Amino acid sequence: MTRAKRLTGGKNLVILLVLLLVCAAMPTTPAIDPIEITEWMVPWENTRPRDPYAVSEQRVWFVGQRADYVAYLEPETGEFKRYDLEEGAGPHNLIVDEDGFVWYAGNRAAHIGKLDPSGGSITKFPMPDPAARDPHTLVFDSKGDIWFTVQGGNFVGKLTRSTGDVQLVKVPTERARPYGIVIDADDRPWIVLFGSYKLATVDPKTMELEEIPLPRQEARPRRIGLTSDGGVWYVDYAKGMLGRYEPADGSFEEWPSPGGEGARAYGMAVDDKDRVWFVESGLDPNQFVGFDPVTEEFFSITSIESGGGTVRHMHFHQPSGTIWFGADTNTIGRARVP
Repeated sequence: MTRAKRLTGGKNLVILLVLLLVCAAMPTTPAIDPIEITEWMVPWENTRPRDPYAVSEQRVWFVGQRADYVAYLEPETGEFKRYDLEEGAGPHNLIVDEDGFVWYAGNRAAHIGKLDPSGGSITKFPMPDPAARDPHTLVFDSKGDIWFTVQGGNFVGKLTRSTGDVQLVKVPTERARPYGIVIDADDRPWIVLFGSYKLATVDPKTMELEEIPLPRQEARPRRIGLTSDGGVWYVDYAKGMLGRYEPADGSFEEWPSPGGEGARAYGMAVDDKDRVWFVESGLDPNQFVGFDPVTEEFFSITSIESGGGTVRHMHFHQPSGTIWFGADTNTIGRARVP
């Protein structure tokens, strides 16, 4: 072997060692205890179908953010039906009440809309402050009233359905970007402030808002969930973390997402067994992850077949034991949780 060949061989060995070290440092998410995920391709291309809301196993409502529509899917037949909204409505999220009316966030048109599916009529509830330009995520309380976030406008709001009145609470932190929202057993809303490292909550009696800093200033919480013991769970989109806040004593616990810092944990839901599910949207394909708070282990990881693109919001339908999601791959997805 010549000297030149020995040098070449040495260089190759160094390169190989470097590659091995790089690969060892990269986060991996092997499939463990995968669950059944089914996706339906939405017939209207590139419309960003999102935020599905199941009212039964036979009907799942969702919005088309880029094409200004509300629609539903009948999973058993694969049939879709669409209701067109005004141009520029930019629907972002929807929920369905006990009478079958569909409430959507007119994210680009500063209103909350109420769709009557029987005839297609729409009633609009405009924001009382022009600064509240972009209603974002809606959720019902136990009385059927609607709490919601206003991301760019920096508000948390409440729509009283019996009167149509809209109340807005300004978030003190500038550009806090109120995002995900849930309601606890006492009808208290909990919110993640995506533009900051904080959670927030509102006293439903006084409408006073409290901000709660997370342990890490680099955190950017994006979605939020509740377990039956009162724990407040959140996903950190910026650093790939799952966290829990305990309101009783103000303590925090956090766990690194299986996909690492670049996981971009996003869409999130809690099932009826208090297990936390979320999607790592920074990985290709997206990974659907399950976490058990009792064992403090990530017990399930499943790749989303279409790739997912980005899964932004999820809804758990308790009667069927399913979690529904919309994906940027123009699909509506269903995950059956064990």
